[in-house]
Amino acid sequence: MSPAGVEPPRGPGGLLGPAEIRDLAARLGVAPTKKLGQNFVHDPNTVRRIVTAAGLAPEDVALEVGPGLGSLTLALLPVAAHVHAVEIDPVLAGALPETAARHAGPDAGRLTVHRADALRIGAAELADPAPTALVANLPYNVAVPVVLHLLAELPSLRHGLVMVQKEVADRLVAGPGTKVYGVPSVKLAWYATARAAGRVPPNVFWPVPNVDSGLVAFTRREPPRPEVPRERVFAVVDAAFAQRRKTLRAALAGWAGGADRAAAALTAAGVDPGARGESLTVEQFAAIAASAPAAAPNAQ
Repeated sequence: MSPAGVEPPRGPGGLLGPAEIRDLAARLGVAPTKKLGQNFVHDPNTVRRIVTAAGLAPEDVALEVGPGLGSLTLALLPVAAHVHAVEIDPVLAGALPETAARHAGPDAGRLTVHRADALRIGAAELADPAPTALVANLPYNVAVPVVLHLLAELPSLRHGLVMVQKEVADRLVAGPGTKVYGVPSVKLAWYATARAAGRVPPNVFWPVPNVDSGLVAFTRREPPRPEVPRERVFAVVDAAFAQRRKTLRAALAGWAGGADRAAAALTAAGVDPGARGESLTVEQFAAIAASAPAAAPNAQ
């Protein structure tokens, strides 16, 4: 209840609109912080759009990272079998169950809130029930590391839809040969097929960011070369893009233990040593890793 003892009004369909977001934030003494990359969605139509685009089945267990004040959480609860919400802010984590109880009715029983850092949480903490879908408005400053960490740690994740800064969205779904193709593009492709699922304007957030956001949908797939350790493949990717203007023969010299050794590994993988990393598919990076000399390191 509010300090005056009057329950604040609900947004359309039990969701949080601009007035509810600001009222809830004021009662909690919460102000969005750049440090945590917080931009709260206050438009019910946007969260409905996200949930629809996520394509959740009734048996799906949703994982939400950075639920904030609960806008997206409330839209997920009626359509998912269960929702795990991972929130690093202790005030927001503590308030979310009450918000769900007030606005979601009996669906609130499907919510488990984890006060935790999404970059450190693992399968053991999220085991009952195991998440099958990642659906989240991700903090801009950790979006890529969070997605990659969760895909690595949670083999139960089969698909997802995330909202990230538009520039980051473009990088995540980019293909070889494009200007924004890089490390995030290749590493996500190791785990999943990804596609752009729409643009989100700044005015649906509080505070209003100075950039557009983008939706990225992904579906997990088998790695292109499951017998090659992921760490070894990612070491090749990191080395190739650390000096992306250089040919792979030169860029991978440190990784392989010399330019000649790099050229030999590239040739064995069927890759032109004069090519650049931005032209290679994840399958080609995996082939290079499979041909790696014994001295080549794994990624950290």
